[in-house]
Amino acid sequence: MAFYNLKSEEEVKEYLKNLHIEYKFGCYSEKKPEVCHLLGDYEESIKSNYKAAADIYKRNCDERNYGSSCTKYGDYNLIGRGCEKNIMEAYKYMTKGCDLNDGKGCYHAGAFAVSNEVLEKDKATQIAHGMKMLKKACDADEEKACFQLSGILLSGIQGYVEKDFREAYKLSLKCCEFGNPFACANVSIMHRQGDGVQKNESIANAFKERAETLFAELKKQKKQLKFHEGINP
Repeated sequence: MAFYNLKSEEEVKEYLKNLHIEYKFGCYSEKKPEVCHLLGDYEESIKSNYKAAADIYKRNCDERNYGSSCTKYGDYNLIGRGCEKNIMEAYKYMTKGCDLNDGKGCYHAGAFAVSNEVLEKDKATQIAHGMKMLKKACDADEEKACFQLSGILLSGIQGYVEKDFREAYKLSLKCCEFGNPFACANVSIMHRQGDGVQKNESIANAFKERAETLFAELKKQKKQLKFHEGINP
């Protein structure tokens, strides 16, 4: 096994070159879907060749049914990266990613389905499908899906989704455990008001403190990131 000094520019170039060769062999010769996806990621992040990346993701989805590649190609279609922008293709590939148990595919397709976009013939069916996909994403521990689902259940979607404070509470609690300060704040409010859960001021205060701590940590991280990026003129 070769060892590289990644502080050396020449050795980094050599390492990346060999990695590209390894990925191409694993994809085209050994036909390994997970390696094909890595090859797409390489084209995207290292070479910035979005057209090549899009082609690899699409083929890996169509021919090998690799969920993460389906989701990635759907994302590309949504913004027109490496391919023509196509909303319906985006939804189709995101949904396929979800069907193949890719959590991000379920989150992206689900969030898309509950938006104002017309993606299926019947709006009620589309919303119901979106809710199921968000639930599947949440069950796969996609924290953003859990948070969006909790938000929908807190407010409802008029004519399509009824409010469900109990389920919203469970989802908010799960997001809070993931470290989402907004979710912790929602749990606090629900305990203070008794929405879907026991009304309890002390528990409400505990979650409020948790939310404030997480907000402070988030603010600190953003400041540190800005410091490392340099001072803007």
